[in-house]
Amino acid sequence: MSANLNILKSFVNEYKDTYSLQEVVYEDGLVGDIKKIQTKLLDEKFLPSNQLESILKKQIRRARYPMEIAITGQFSSGKSTFLNALLSRNILPTGITPVTSKVNFINYGEEYKLKITYYSGAQEFAPIESIADFTDQRQDEMKDIKYLTLYAPMDILKDISFVDTPGLNSQSQSDTETTRKVLRDVGGIIWLTLIDNAGKLSEAEVLDEYMQHFKNKSLCVLNQKDKLTPEQVETTTNYVKEKFGKYFAQVTPISARMALESRALQKNVLLKDSFDAITKEFKKELNNNIGVSSLEFFKDSFEEFHKKVEEINSKDMSNDMKLLKESNINEVLSFIENTIRPQAAEAKEFAIKKDLRGICDILIKEYETITKIYDALIEVLKNCENNVIEHFENIYKKNSKELFNIYNSLESIMEKIAHETYKGIKKRTNNRFEETKSFIGSKIEKYDYETYWIDSDSIYKKLFYDDQTVDKMFKRSIKLLKNIELDTDEAFRDAYNIIKNEVTKWQEPYELIRKQREISSDLEFSNTRHFAAKVYENVLKTYHTAILENISAIRKKFAYFNGALSYSYIQTTQATIAHFEQQILESEELYKKEPAKFSITHPREDEIVVKLKANFGFEKIEDFLTSKRNYLFKIVKYSKEQYLEINEDRINFVRSRKEQYLEKIKDLEKIKEEI
Repeated sequence: MSANLNILKSFVNEYKDTYSLQEVVYEDGLVGDIKKIQTKLLDEKFLPSNQLESILKKQIRRARYPMEIAITGQFSSGKSTFLNALLSRNILPTGITPVTSKVNFINYGEEYKLKITYYSGAQEFAPIESIADFTDQRQDEMKDIKYLTLYAPMDILKDISFVDTPGLNSQSQSDTETTRKVLRDVGGIIWLTLIDNAGKLSEAEVLDEYMQHFKNKSLCVLNQKDKLTPEQVETTTNYVKEKFGKYFAQVTPISARMALESRALQKNVLLKDSFDAITKEFKKELNNNIGVSSLEFFKDSFEEFHKKVEEINSKDMSNDMKLLKESNINEVLSFIENTIRPQAAEAKEFAIKKDLRGICDILIKEYETITKIYDALIEVLKNCENNVIEHFENIYKKNSKELFNIYNSLESIMEKIAHETYKGIKKRTNNRFEETKSFIGSKIEKYDYETYWIDSDSIYKKLFYDDQTVDKMFKRSIKLLKNIELDTDEAFRDAYNIIKNEVTKWQEPYELIRKQREISSDLEFSNTRHFAAKVYENVLKTYHTAILENISAIRKKFAYFNGALSYSYIQTTQATIAHFEQQILESEELYKKEPAKFSITHPREDEIVVKLKANFGFEKIEDFLTSKRNYLFKIVKYSKEQYLEINEDRINFVRSRKEQYLEKIKDLEKIKEEI
């Protein structure tokens, strides 16, 4: 019992683990916020595209990407030296000739390497030492390079990505435009200028053109302050603050050379260099000593490394720290940390969330495009109503007159037959015998009386043999009826064609519809194209089936009526004549028995007409052809009611499809509000 209970508990727990909804916990901060939105936008109900998934992942990478700071200025302002000072490494090429002709992205990487990205989209990697080969604007082959990315294993690059720009007085207009775009997109800008060149008219013109909108995130760095006296530095700094204050949040004089010299000799830098060197050497030696069972081969190298570390740790750093302080480079780092970073984080969050809202707007717009497609179909079905109803009514109006003509023709036939039959009623003398009683006894007396007989041979000869008029009249009526059947059949098909033609016009452009934006759902538009392509099955088939059923019902009724007309009118006439012959005989027999009480029947012409019609089933014919609610009226009335019912049902069906997308739009608007 206990074992079974444990098995049951195990099953329940496994079921819970497998099927119970687990609450997703997102990390705090911008990345977590993006992931929440990502989860919602990639919900299966939206049938998300691969492109949408890709761009959302890109937003997460963007959120995690270090803050970008652009280093710009006019050529020969010492940008490369300045960056080397910030990085504590002589990484970027420097020289007295302007060389940086491409944007250099300086990012964190596990090892030093250079990635070259070409305008063609191709990429290649090269040793970092060869960077000068790809940055010298004097080389023609550089025109194919779009930008460079330099990777270095430096802690500062984990939080900050530097963008070394060609400058705003580049000889290449495309490079200048590239720099302009970089300035707009980065989190912070460091404008680097030589302190003894600052404030010149040429620089003022450049700043006015490119830098007037970036004050809050911009720092002006006056390089090479070591060339001036402290008084000259102060005077120049104040002058630049006054003249260029509208472009920069702060103006800071520095010496990139002094900073680079001091930072390159700091303990942590030296230790890092030693560690990198010993690591590289160890890997090399290990490759040369594959299969060894001890590290004895590396003992001497490690001891040398150990001595170097002790030497670095015991080094007097006072002069280096003094040099670092005099360089004023820490003012730049302080501005980056306290001014640029908070603004950049806020700006990045604002930009990313704006883009996410933009993504929602794109998806909403595309769904609105799809709903308009269904709206257009609903409008088509609504607009068809009056035309279809009017068409049905015209079927009745047009053919009811023709049916009445057929009725009149048939009635004329009945009257003609009745008239000829009436004319065929002849008189003849007959006699009867009656017993009379008297005082002398009884006797039987013979009396003559006038009676009637119907000359059926003469009637048949006149109506059917000598004269073909009746036969022609019947055939003409049958032909007219067949024409009405065909016209009605075609008219009912035309009623369907009114709907079909309008729906087909709607269908044509939407069978090929494609999404307008890359991130929109391929499947949603594929489903819409499929719906348009299958509009017969989805919408038209119901109308078509109903019309065909009504046509079939009309055909059956006309077939019955045709059969009635095709029934031998000769037999009908014979049956009618036989009826009146019998009537005459019966009345004569009664007369002979009681002449005072009974008289011999002489059929009237109207009586013959009535009997002919009865034998011919004329009541049903009359109901089919001329009554106010004849069969054509009934089938047209039923067809109108059925059409309106189907139309409402199909409109509601299309509207239900549209509602699915309206719900998705509501969901997207809600997601957008949550951003």
